[in-house]
Amino acid sequence: MSHIEGRPEAGNRPRNLNKALIKGGYTFYDLIRKDKRFYTMLMAFFLIAGATYPYPAIAMWVGFLFAGYSAIANDSIQTIGTFLASNRHRSWWVLWLFIGLVFVGTVGYSWYVYSGDVSHQRLAAKGFSEAPASFNFLQIAAPLFLLALTRMKIPVSTTFLILSCFATSAASLAGVLTKSLVGYVCAFVVSIIIWRIFTANMDRWFRTPAGARWVPIQWCATGLLWYSWLSQDASNIAVYLPRSLSWEQFAVFAGTIFIGLGILFYMRGDKIQQIVEEKTEVVDVRAATIIDVIYAGILIVFKGYSHMPMSTTWVFIGLLAGREFGIALARRGMGRRTWRLMYKDLRNAVIGLLVSGLVAFGANPGIFIGKLG
Repeated sequence: MSHIEGRPEAGNRPRNLNKALIKGGYTFYDLIRKDKRFYTMLMAFFLIAGATYPYPAIAMWVGFLFAGYSAIANDSIQTIGTFLASNRHRSWWVLWLFIGLVFVGTVGYSWYVYSGDVSHQRLAAKGFSEAPASFNFLQIAAPLFLLALTRMKIPVSTTFLILSCFATSAASLAGVLTKSLVGYVCAFVVSIIIWRIFTANMDRWFRTPAGARWVPIQWCATGLLWYSWLSQDASNIAVYLPRSLSWEQFAVFAGTIFIGLGILFYMRGDKIQQIVEEKTEVVDVRAATIIDVIYAGILIVFKGYSHMPMSTTWVFIGLLAGREFGIALARRGMGRRTWRLMYKDLRNAVIGLLVSGLVAFGANPGIFIGKLG
């Protein structure tokens, strides 16, 4: 095999460039070359962000479009990832219609009850209650950084990356971070306890295929989780728009996300879905249902605790990390695989947090130097 500067020829390169990048011998140029269509589109989006941000009436809808697709694509692993993994044998459009109708019902209820607010009052919290009257480039482009990190299978917190660009006080940003960290710890501990206690029984139950009765149970659990997630994270998409939407604005908001969900289901979750499917036994409908119920319960508790937005990504990472840890403890084997998965997920979340902090500082430096609130 011939080499050029220590790298194998393009024809002999492994397909999984993410692993190759970690091991060395490859550059990010290789990754971009492999997915050049996506990165070409991303560059075009950056140019659109730069051309539209000076015009608020246009920029708010451009930012919404970017945020809508990037947030749904990134956070699909949290809410519908296990649903996709355990229903791979079903038609994509059936899954899409179910999830899409739950979405329309959830945001429609909020819009009707809270006088045009589709965020379930998450944006009513101090520091986020005022819709932006003007935008800067990074506020519009923030979701594009999310898209790029998602493409590299890094589960970034949309709350940290997008909402932090619009916070009007350091206290509000600290409140989001504190609530998110508490959510991570809570999910981690609860998940360890549940899977440490019940893993032995689950191993016995899962020896036989799941019965047909589990299908409606899982779909109900997924609907509950999707509702509770939207109650928290719809704010990440709606932050660009007026806090009270007219009927026409709501129709555009709901219709756009509904179509975006269809694209996501057609693509079967895209690359970020692999993070879910590498976890232990999540393709089993029973395991997927248990994960969804626990996750939904934690989000509902925190939703009632305060109106302050929080990172559902960190709750999800804590949930899956605790699950892997609890299963390993029950089976008396904290192997390398368990530590590797936990480390990789936490590492990626920290990378996302650092990127979010840099983008937030660039978009809203006044918060960090005390000029605001």
